[in-house]
Amino acid sequence: MPLEEYREKRDFKKTKEPEGSEDKPGDHPSFVIQEHDASHHHFDLRLEREGVLKSWAVPKGIPKKSGEKRLAVATEDHPLEYAGFEGTIPEGEYGAGTVSIWDTGLYEPLVWEEDKIEVVMKGDRIKGRYVLVRFKSAGEKEWLLLKAKEE
Repeated sequence: MPLEEYREKRDFKKTKEPEGSEDKPGDHPSFVIQEHDASHHHFDLRLEREGVLKSWAVPKGIPKKSGEKRLAVATEDHPLEYAGFEGTIPEGEYGAGTVSIWDTGLYEPLVWEEDKIEVVMKGDRIKGRYVLVRFKSAGEKEWLLLKAKEE
């Protein structure tokens, strides 16, 4: 059950977040970056993959210049419907705070391995090649997100 962890953390009677379904992936994978004004302001990077949104919290924002690196902490998979979610998660609920869409678009996967993901993002604000690399020495969920040099 890919969305089991997502659903266990939420009370859908209290939050307007989508409960989600096990959707089939689209022909062209999409991404969304959501700004999340929660207990700690951060951005959420979500990449469509295998019918869900693979997700990372990026505390210091998405890198914009080649060579910039940011910590990205893997979070639970989210339903595809979450890509369109904007609103306020009520106090006392997991992720309480305001969520807004910061950028969205399509991406081209170049590499998708257990410890490395490389994509070309095609959004309004974010364009270009990005790499996620698992930062093993920091822990299982810690990744580095970097803007790669264009070839």
